[in-house]
Amino acid sequence: MTRSANQPRSAWPAIAARTALALLGGYAFTYAFTAALARLLPLYPVDAVTAASLLSFVVYLVFILWAFASASLRRVLVAVGVAIPLAIVGFWPQLMEVLG
Repeated sequence: MTRSANQPRSAWPAIAARTALALLGGYAFTYAFTAALARLLPLYPVDAVTAASLLSFVVYLVFILWAFASASLRRVLVAVGVAIPLAIVGFWPQLMEVLG
């Protein structure tokens, strides 16, 4: 069965991609954001980790909602890519132990 030009294509691949990016990419972004925030907050380490961890639930929820509200899938991919510099900031001491 062939599809004519007037028939719309299925929306399921786009929904599946957004779902995967929202769940997995959102988790990666939130994990990196939480680590970076815990490192950068000017508090005692225990308090910084607690504050960053509490905020992580809101960040993850907002990322998931934004992944489905975003106009294009490319914007969501760019936001997931922002997790790399955040992870470098958050895990810099551990990274230096491994590298040096």
